[in-house]
Amino acid sequence: MRLPASLARGVRKRVTLWTARSPGEAIDRAETEARAYCDVLDDVGYVDFAEAFRMDDVPGEGVEVFSLMRESTLPSGEYVRRFFATGDERSG
Repeated sequence: MRLPASLARGVRKRVTLWTARSPGEAIDRAETEARAYCDVLDDVGYVDFAEAFRMDDVPGEGVEVFSLMRESTLPSGEYVRRFFATGDERSG
């Protein structure tokens, strides 16, 4: 479902890396940075949502930096269209 242009608003997802002693510390630091990031942009606000993912390796080629698993009965193509490739994305 697409919202009318007058009601639609953009949402930006970012993945940032933090060296922290705990997931809570990483989230605290990420939220502080996200608020500062949004403060310098026009009409952008932080949505008060952050996740932590523990990396067991140092960042490098092929190292997993994020993982999301979700149960779904949707066929794979429909799942991607519904949650990730809706046609409304702007990436770069």
